[in-house]
Amino acid sequence: MLTVVWSLAAFVVTLGILVTFHEFGHFWVARRCGVKVLTFSVGFGKPLWQRQAADGTVYQIGAIPLGGYVRMLDGRVDEVPEHQRHLSFNAKSVPQRAAIIAAGPLANFILAIVVLWVMFLLGVQSVKPIIGDVREQSIASQASIPVPSEIIAVDGRRTEDWQQVNLAFASALGQQQVTLTLQDERLRERDYVLDIADWRLSDQQTPTFVDLGLQPYQQRVSLVLSYVAEESPAAQADLRVGDKIVEFDGTPVVDWSQTRQLIMSSAGQQVILSVERNGQLLALPVTIGSRELEQESIGFLGVEPTVAPYPEEYRFVQQYGFIDGLIKGTERTWELIVLSVKMLGKLVTGVVSVSNLSGPVAIAEGAGTSASYGLVYFLGFLALISVNLGVINLVPLPVLDGGHLVFLAVEGVRGKPVSERVQEVFYRIGGALIFALMAIAISNDILRLSQ
Repeated sequence: MLTVVWSLAAFVVTLGILVTFHEFGHFWVARRCGVKVLTFSVGFGKPLWQRQAADGTVYQIGAIPLGGYVRMLDGRVDEVPEHQRHLSFNAKSVPQRAAIIAAGPLANFILAIVVLWVMFLLGVQSVKPIIGDVREQSIASQASIPVPSEIIAVDGRRTEDWQQVNLAFASALGQQQVTLTLQDERLRERDYVLDIADWRLSDQQTPTFVDLGLQPYQQRVSLVLSYVAEESPAAQADLRVGDKIVEFDGTPVVDWSQTRQLIMSSAGQQVILSVERNGQLLALPVTIGSRELEQESIGFLGVEPTVAPYPEEYRFVQQYGFIDGLIKGTERTWELIVLSVKMLGKLVTGVVSVSNLSGPVAIAEGAGTSASYGLVYFLGFLALISVNLGVINLVPLPVLDGGHLVFLAVEGVRGKPVSERVQEVFYRIGGALIFALMAIAISNDILRLSQ
C-alpha cells in the first residue's frame, strides 16, 4: 500500500512539473505576442486554489491533476469588445500564433536540458556496461561474444553506461543488424555484428539489451551464508554464518539461484540440508517456513548468501562542470528527442507493436521507483518523460499542438483559415485516435500488473 501511495505522489509531482512548464511555454510567448491570457490552470475540474492577478489573469490549480491549460482571449469563442480585439489570439499573425502553440513542446525540451544539466552537476553514480553473461539461444549468443567484456560503442555511437546502451539498441530496432564494439579484459577492441532482422521488443518492458540476451555483470554470489535471522527456520535448525550449503534434500546445489528456487518451492516441508562447516559435512533437518504471497505459499529459510563486492573499476560518476554539464544535458536531450521521433515512426510502421505502449500506471511506477533511488535518478526520469511529452504534442494530430500547427501551415499557404467545419471533423478523428491509443496503453498497464 505504501508503495502505491509513493508512486501516486511521485506521479502527481512529475505530471505537475511537466504540465506547468508546458503551459508556461504557451503562456509566456502569448504574453510576449500581446495576447490577453484569461486563465492559467494546472489540472482540470473544480479549482482547489485560485488567484486573480492585477492584469486580470486567473491562476489556478484544478482538482484533477491530469493536465492543464492556458485560456486566451479568442474572438472565435469569446465576445471580444472592439477595444480589446488586438489582444485576442485569433487577431495575431500566423507566425505569432504558431510560436505560441510551439512554445509548449519547446518548454518541455528546455526543461529536459535544465533538469539533465542539474543532474550532471550533482553527479550520477553509474556502472560501465560490462557484459557478465550471454543467455543461451539468444540473438547475442550467435555472435560468440566474450565474457566479461565492455560495450564501448553501438553502431559507432559511444556508450558510457547501460542506459546509453539501452537507448542505442532501441534506436537500431528495425535494422537488419547492429554492430557492437567491445573491449575485453586485455583492453583489445573488436567489433561483433548481431543479426536483429527478426528482433521485436518484448511486451514486458525489459531493457533492450536483455531482450537480445546480454546480461550485465553481477557480483558473484556464493553458497556460504553471511547472515542467519534470529528465530528463523534456519536458526532453529542450527544453521550458522559461514556454513556452505552443499545439498538440498539430496539434490546437489551449484549456485544461489538454484538454492533459492528450491527453498521457495518447499514451503512447510521438512528437508535435509547438507552443509560444510569447518571442513566437516553436516546433515541438518530443516522445516522450511511458509509465507503467503499473492495467494500462494512461498517457502523461506531466513538466510542470506555471501555476495562479493562490486569491482570498483566498474563504477564511475558522471559529473561535469557548469558549462560541460549544460553541453552534456543538451546533447542527451537531443538524443532523446531523436529516439522518441524514431520510436513514433516505428510504431506507425509496425516495427514496434502497440503492446509496447505504456500508460499512466507505468509512468507512476517509473516515477515512484526513480524517486526512491534518489534525486538524480528522478531528474533523469523527469527529463525522459518531458521529452516524450514534447515530441508527442508535436505529432500532427488535431487536438494536439502539432495538429494546430498543421492548420496554421495550411492557413499560411492558402491565405485564409481552414473552415471550422473541416477542423471539427479532424478534431473528432484526432480525439478518437488519442482515446484509442490511451485505452490500449491503459490496457497494457493492466495486463502487465496482472502477470
